[in-house]
Amino acid sequence: METRALGDTGQESTVLTFGSIALNWLEQEGANQLVELVLDHGVNHFDVAPTYGDAELKLGPKLRQYRDDIFLGCKTQEREYEGAARKIDRSLDRLGIDTIDLYQIHGLEYEDELDTITADGGALDAIREAKDDGKIDHIGLTSHGNPELILDAIDRIDDLETVMFPLNPVVAGKDGDEYDYEAVLERCEAEGIGTLGIKAFAKGSWPSTDELAEADRPYANWYEPVDTPEVIRERFDFAAAQSLDTVVSPGDPKLVAMVLDAASRSTGMGEARQRALIEEARHNDSPVPEQLHH
Repeated sequence: METRALGDTGQESTVLTFGSIALNWLEQEGANQLVELVLDHGVNHFDVAPTYGDAELKLGPKLRQYRDDIFLGCKTQEREYEGAARKIDRSLDRLGIDTIDLYQIHGLEYEDELDTITADGGALDAIREAKDDGKIDHIGLTSHGNPELILDAIDRIDDLETVMFPLNPVVAGKDGDEYDYEAVLERCEAEGIGTLGIKAFAKGSWPSTDELAEADRPYANWYEPVDTPEVIRERFDFAAAQSLDTVVSPGDPKLVAMVLDAASRSTGMGEARQRALIEEARHNDSPVPEQLHH
C-alpha cells in the first residue's frame, strides 16, 4: 500500500489509517482476526481512543505482538491537566505498551475549549510533560468543528504535528468558511503538519431518531456511510487525491474489508472526476453536524 510522509514527524504512514473503533463491536477473536487482515494489507497507522468502548483492550494483544509494525495514534477528550495525565496513563495500561506514537487532543469544537487546553494547567501541559517523559512521541489534534478554530489551534500550539479533520465530496461542495477544510489542508502542507482525513466515507447524517432508532441503524457509524465497493473506492480515491497524508477507515467492521481493498487497488483520481463528485454531492446533507459550527 502507498505510504506518505506524515507531515514532518518522520513517520511514513500508509495512505489508509485503521480506525480501531471498529474493534469495539467484535469479540476478542474477531478483533484479532480483523487486525491481522489490516496488517496483511500493509496498513501501518492505527488510530484509537479511550472513548471507543473496549477498542483499546481489543487492540492490545495484536498491538503488542506487532508493536514495531504499527504507528499508533491515541486521543483524549480531557481539557485540563489532571484528567489528561490520567487518561494517558490509562490508555498506556489498557493497550499494554510503554509509548504512544501520536497523542491527539480529541474532538476540539469550541473556542473556550481551546483556551482551557492551552492555558496553564491545561491538557497540553500534561501532553507535553508525557512527551518529555517518553510516554508519547508526537502531538496532534482532531476536530469535526469549524475550520477557523482548527487554524486558530495551529497558531496557538506551536508544537502541533498532526491534524485530523473531515474531508469528502459532500463537505467540499459546501460553501462558507464553516466548511473550508481545504484551507486547513493548505495551512498544514505549508507548515509541515501531518493531515489525517475522517468522514471520507460519509454519505450524510442518519435520519432523525423519530424515523430510524439508533439501535436500528445498519452500521455502527455516527453518520450514514456509503457501503458498496464501487462507491467506497471512489470515496477513498477522492480523499487520497486531496493530498491528505492518510485517510481513516470508517468505524463499522463490516466496511473495513471493502475499504482495505479500495486502498490497496487505488490508482488515484483525476481533477475532472473530483469536480464531478463534488457537484453530485453538492446538495447532500453534510455529515459534519451543524451544531458543531456554532
